[in-house]
Amino acid sequence: MKSMSFACIRLRVILIFKESGLPASFRRKSKSWWADWAPGFRLMNIVLIGYRGTGKSVLSRLLAKQLKRERYGLDEWIVQEAGKPVPEIVKLWGWGRFREIEREVVKKVSARARDSVIDCGGGIVLDMRNVADLKRYGRIVLLTAETEKILRRIGHDTNRPPLKEGLSFEEEQRQILADREPKYRAAADCVFDTTDTTPQETAKTVLGHFKKEGWL
Repeated sequence: MKSMSFACIRLRVILIFKESGLPASFRRKSKSWWADWAPGFRLMNIVLIGYRGTGKSVLSRLLAKQLKRERYGLDEWIVQEAGKPVPEIVKLWGWGRFREIEREVVKKVSARARDSVIDCGGGIVLDMRNVADLKRYGRIVLLTAETEKILRRIGHDTNRPPLKEGLSFEEEQRQILADREPKYRAAADCVFDTTDTTPQETAKTVLGHFKKEGWL
């Protein structure tokens, strides 16, 4: 009887906590404690993965705004951690060092973020430890798009140095996409194609799926 009463009390407190409109600063400070105290009611993150040009950043901002959640942009955290923009990080230290910084950022964010939206860089799946950390308190959403649409979307993006030397821009993107596709699919809890949808339409579809699965 006592265990039943405690379970009922805990459920009631959970509902109050989620619906009470407590200040965001208090909710953020409380999330780590909350997840430990009520493990059956995890505050699941929405984790967005996928290649450049699939709409992760725009969608992450839309979802964070609609759900009134905190947003974590991992590339932004990497820039802040290194004190340098991505092209400069790669120019000075190479892609290997960039991935090392990315790994440290994933560990920090995954330990901190609860009930948040996480926007991941395109290469996050190259280290499966990143995927394991992000899945611990989140569901991973893979955004895809047809290759031709991706090429058009990122054609003028100069913020990313080449990953492979000796290839044209298009050859490089096609090769990297082919290399990463199995890793993206293996990591994903759900997949959404953004080729012909607006960010608003994609947000609606993602939220509908999360509600249907009981993840919200």
